[in-house]
Amino acid sequence: MRAMKAKEIKVWDPLLRLFHWTLLGSFCAAWFSQGELFESLQDRLSGELLQEVHVWAGYAIAALLLFRLFWGFVGPRYARFSDFVRRPGETLAYLKAVLSWRAPRHLGHNPAGGAMIVILLLSLSLTIVSGLALYGADKGLGPLAGWLADAGEGMIDAIKETHELATNFTLLLVVGHLLGVVWESLLHRENLVRAMLTGRKRA
Repeated sequence: MRAMKAKEIKVWDPLLRLFHWTLLGSFCAAWFSQGELFESLQDRLSGELLQEVHVWAGYAIAALLLFRLFWGFVGPRYARFSDFVRRPGETLAYLKAVLSWRAPRHLGHNPAGGAMIVILLLSLSLTIVSGLALYGADKGLGPLAGWLADAGEGMIDAIKETHELATNFTLLLVVGHLLGVVWESLLHRENLVRAMLTGRKRA
């Protein structure tokens, strides 16, 4: 056991791991609290309760995104954007190597994983901003209510469409991220989910 631990090094810091799993939980809470998804739940739970869960999950995601932006500049080495944000050409070359099972192993995020993180953060940001806009325009509540409380039906429909598209695109990215984790775990014969739980990877 000691020999195995000696061959491992710490990669993911505790705050980054907490961010990762809390973001996953918050996104799931926001997704599953959409009233339109579970109309049968409306008979058992009040629509107001589902709305409260959805709104507070959105606020949690917003706070987590702000933290990740901050941590991407001041966090430990493997948490910083400078460690995993690569040029598009380098990312495409890595993806080609992945498909041919010849991709090199990275202790931190590989170029494809880094690109996925950036796109996920941007997509989540659009989801949150459009959600806050919809909350302000449709309900007259939230930090954007002062600007959007008098919005007409046309604007509300446009904001709602944007929010739904951003949410579904984010969900698609999450699925892609999970597939990438499985692929890389098989390619390099290491459990990446376990690494995000323990913070340690094979040296």
